[in-house]
Amino acid sequence: MTLRYGTTGPGVERLHNDLRRHGFGLTADGVFGPATETAVRAFQREQGLVIDGIAGRKTQSALQQGRDPKALRQADLVGAAETLEVDLAAVMAVNEVESLGVGFHLGGPRNATPVILFERHIMRRRLEHHGISPAPWEEKRPNLVNSRPGGYQGGPHEHGRLARAGEIHAEAAIESASWGLFQIMGFHWQHLGYSSARVWEEAMRASEGRQLEAFVRFIEADPAIHAALRRRDWRDFARRYNGPDFERNDYDTKLAAAYRRHARALEKAA
Repeated sequence: MTLRYGTTGPGVERLHNDLRRHGFGLTADGVFGPATETAVRAFQREQGLVIDGIAGRKTQSALQQGRDPKALRQADLVGAAETLEVDLAAVMAVNEVESLGVGFHLGGPRNATPVILFERHIMRRRLEHHGISPAPWEEKRPNLVNSRPGGYQGGPHEHGRLARAGEIHAEAAIESASWGLFQIMGFHWQHLGYSSARVWEEAMRASEGRQLEAFVRFIEADPAIHAALRRRDWRDFARRYNGPDFERNDYDTKLAAAYRRHARALEKAA
């Protein structure tokens, strides 16, 4: 459960106790107030985590088990902002709203697999792209090759679908999944400057920092969305990034609010 300013209950009480074990003088009252947010930010700074004051899975895990080396770092976001020549608060807002929050499933640094979603209708197209008729596979393996989306198993089980699709055609399978924090489709690998689909996959498996790097390349490759991010036109950015239904999930409103919060926190820290 993600804990943030205003959250109350046993989860926050456990958070307080974890922070107390790390030397923060908090009262375990179960209320996520200003003192808790300050302590969370301080702990995140100490650990090299993203400094957002939000106790999500990665912060809570670091409190209990130590920082996962694959976890996104504040330094990664700083580097992304410098590369894109945008405000750090803007990159932090996009990371908060547009990413999945975690780029890997649980399993420890060595066993963690990246978050993916395998798309069987994309697999059909990619097989055609590689000069392979999808028709026989549509008949034999409709859960892996199909003209319609679906067949999802969710979570880590998607890697089983990816592996089975790889037995049909390894590169097409990689290209047919969305990957990591920002769920970028694998078929973008060449457009984003990766030398092969397998190199793309290796990057997505390496760390959340490498997944953020892919997102940066994705933004750089689209001048219009890059310009929207630079001028902090959240409505235009959300429309281009999320599609015409962006208003249904209030992406523009959420981005604007997250940007204001991060900008205030960065100004205060400075």
